[in-house]
Amino acid sequence: MWEAFKDWIFSIIQFFYNFCGDWGLAIIIITIIFRICVAPLMHQSAKSSYYMQKLQPEVAKIQQRYADNPIRQQQEMQKVMATAKSNPIMGCLPVFLQMPIFMALFQVLTYDMPKHIGDISSFTFYNIIPSLVLTPGNALSEGFGTFVPYLIVLLLFATLTFVPSIALQWGNRNKPGNQFKQMLAISGGMSIMMLFIGWSSPAGVLLFWSTSSLIAVIQQRISQHLVRTKDEREQAEENAAPKKVKPSEIDVERRVKKPKPKKKR
Repeated sequence: MWEAFKDWIFSIIQFFYNFCGDWGLAIIIITIIFRICVAPLMHQSAKSSYYMQKLQPEVAKIQQRYADNPIRQQQEMQKVMATAKSNPIMGCLPVFLQMPIFMALFQVLTYDMPKHIGDISSFTFYNIIPSLVLTPGNALSEGFGTFVPYLIVLLLFATLTFVPSIALQWGNRNKPGNQFKQMLAISGGMSIMMLFIGWSSPAGVLLFWSTSSLIAVIQQRISQHLVRTKDEREQAEENAAPKKVKPSEIDVERRVKKPKPKKKR
């Protein structure tokens, strides 16, 4: 099944190559189509992040109020999180969905290209990247001039892995707590790890991931703007609407009737 999936990935790349005449551009077109398909999931992720950020002040109060009672703190946190209007797990799905494509593309470009097209010298991205099957590590051994475009795509690969997570939490950078700093540290460590992974990855794989991450940042910014605009409009309509006054409730205490005295016969 995995071999069939890899062959299917190459067939799609070849289809768009026959359409546009360049292998690198074919990979970019496939990436754009993929990002369009997962756009609804990205929108759900941005929506969840926005409402979670709105809940942060209330979360901080709960953490402070029940600092000595972890069980009660957890209960109150669950109540607050239940009011979020989206599931944050949805935001992880685009990453999980593109991992099989990443792995299949890696194996196709590393091992299977001679089988598919024979002469791999034509497997280029115009004159920008001379060979999409060459890794940055191997490009360096051919000279610094050859290595420069591979270095650029490698840095893009690592940096654009870092940017989406930071952009998602950028609104929390000045808020109390260390959530943004934790995200910064995690994303920085992830980018360093990506440098090691990218060093031995074919340039075509780096091109796919970099393009996907760049489009993800754009999608994220658009979704955040749409969600924020909609929420501000709803808040304005709610504040402008006349508030309904609840009728006052009067607690009437009914007097208990005493039993009538029985007449003596």
